[in-house]
Amino acid sequence: MKSLKNKKVLITGGAGFIGSHLADRLIEKGDKVVIVDNLSGGNTKNINEKATFYKNDICDASIGKIFRKEKPEIVFHFAAQVNARKSVDRPIEDAQNNILGSINILENCVRVKVKKVIFASSGGVMYGETKVIPTPENHSANPMCPYAINKLSVESYLRYYHKVFGLKYASLRFSNVYGARQNPESESGVVSIFCSNMFLGNPVTIYGSGSQTRDFIYINDAVDASISVMKKKGEGIYNISTAKEASINAIFNIIKKESGLRCKKKYAKAIVGEQQRSCLDYSRAKKVLNWQPKYILEEGIRNTIEWYESKINYQKHGSVL
Repeated sequence: MKSLKNKKVLITGGAGFIGSHLADRLIEKGDKVVIVDNLSGGNTKNINEKATFYKNDICDASIGKIFRKEKPEIVFHFAAQVNARKSVDRPIEDAQNNILGSINILENCVRVKVKKVIFASSGGVMYGETKVIPTPENHSANPMCPYAINKLSVESYLRYYHKVFGLKYASLRFSNVYGARQNPESESGVVSIFCSNMFLGNPVTIYGSGSQTRDFIYINDAVDASISVMKKKGEGIYNISTAKEASINAIFNIIKKESGLRCKKKYAKAIVGEQQRSCLDYSRAKKVLNWQPKYILEEGIRNTIEWYESKINYQKHGSVL
């Protein structure tokens, strides 16, 4: 695959957490970036001023006009309803956004001959409870909520569009990504939720015993992986992770220590069906993409705390956004 330097890249969800960081990095290296976001979870403050921005929903037919006008060569499909708990409460709405919206994007990728589409999937909830830790991509998927089921469905559509239409693709099964700009109100990021409550002086709620584990990956590493898969050949699925487990209790303790904030925690009834362990093997990404995580957990959390301290006037506004 020839160099993709200075190419036109379209990012759905580019005003959101991972998408906005990716847009910044691509613009920094000279690519032309087009952002499509309906701002349901994203924020205009996250949009790089050098990007072309369209406020559009990925389910709308008007997406076709954007594709025909901009003719992107690479598409990062990162727009989604990201709240797993919401997917349980509203499975039809979740499927409409995350499956039908994705098909709309893929249809338009084929129409304008996009060279490659890169999809933000989820590894944290894809495999379910498993005895194989860290879990590799070839382990059977066992999604336990509609959000994960929809991600798996889109991966099947990606394979279909590749086989039938020749659309090149990669699916990035991110573990639990954290860092600056993550929305603590989305209920999708423990680090951001804990930081938000601590800086506001509120107690932190831990559901269950807090011994449940996750694989936490810093935003910079997630963006590095995204750019690596854009540059290199290699269709298919990649776990993007650290292959290390950290308990929810440990996350609380690290944030409390690194921030120096006084904060209490309280325990609440465990969430029914919540996964107890999640940790992903990134060996395939290391071998094919020459990628591996660089940030240790304490460093990433420290950087995240510094962002809160520098950007948020929590005492005056009573908000972290």
